[in-house]
Amino acid sequence: MHKRSLTSRSLIATSAFALCGLLVASAHAQYQVLDHWKIGGTGGWDYLLADPGAHLLYVTHGPRVEIVDTNTGKPAGAITGMKGTHGIALNTDGKTGYISDGGSNNVLVFDRHDFHTITTIPTGTNPDGILFEPVTKTVWAFNGRSNDATVIDTATNKVVATIKLPGKSEFPAADGKGFIYDNIENVNSIVKLDANAKTLVGTWKLTDCESPSGLAIDQEHRKLFAVCDGKKMGIVDIDSGKQIASAAIGDGPDAAGFSGKYQLAFASAGDGNLSVVDTAHGYKTVQNVAVPKRARTMAYDAGTDRVYLVSATFGPTPAPTAEAPRPRPVAEPDTFNVIVVGRK
Repeated sequence: MHKRSLTSRSLIATSAFALCGLLVASAHAQYQVLDHWKIGGTGGWDYLLADPGAHLLYVTHGPRVEIVDTNTGKPAGAITGMKGTHGIALNTDGKTGYISDGGSNNVLVFDRHDFHTITTIPTGTNPDGILFEPVTKTVWAFNGRSNDATVIDTATNKVVATIKLPGKSEFPAADGKGFIYDNIENVNSIVKLDANAKTLVGTWKLTDCESPSGLAIDQEHRKLFAVCDGKKMGIVDIDSGKQIASAAIGDGPDAAGFSGKYQLAFASAGDGNLSVVDTAHGYKTVQNVAVPKRARTMAYDAGTDRVYLVSATFGPTPAPTAEAPRPRPVAEPDTFNVIVVGRK
């Protein structure tokens, strides 16, 4: 009887171990390109943002923001009349959204039901990264050329503070507890801001992460993921402000994302790699998904476990001139598209 009981327990333990292995394998099933959604038109682009609850994807595209239905891949609308869009933020009220229009030094406030413009709010020079902070219900626009952040009260749509920063800001992240973090690209640092006091409360030097741009956050485990030059993702502990690890990613990254459900961090790079990092087991890079080159910006959709990137077909690089010593190739008209990455 005792021997049979031990055998049964062994079988149960073996089965449980096998099931655990299957779950881990499932969680790390291979991501792949699932689809391409054509947007077309002309002009450059910057960040994009998924709204899982509404099944929408917002894509900045030159002087406009394209809105795509993520169930169908078809256009759902557009917000126009801007000069040079960078980022999008969404209010938790489900009613309003915000766009950093770097070309006009404004934040545009829009209605999320019919996408009409509600108002525009002056900021510093070239607002770039933008987020909605849920504790204070404020919007923070990070101005890349004036090296400061504009804080907007969403109840009044008025500027309530301007906070000086130690350098050129990139993409921000919020911890949901009243603090905001932002990469400062030209000094290889991350700043910590108190949203209630509207003050800068810390500057953390990255140890081996040059020119940090995209930033993602694991709010539960209090970690930041900064993507940097040199094919590195720097992992920073929020409580200590210290960089605790690095992960290998693609070359020329610009954006990051995080999946709390699967404990994965993502980095999109200009060399044509979407890197996937396992944040639960030693920050190992578990996959590099081949995507089109220059697909450097991305959005993670937690509702579908999909990553959306954007790119286009490019013509040849022009010859250097005195006015443009480092010319870039020009995107061909009507080739702008969304790349859909997921797991089958």
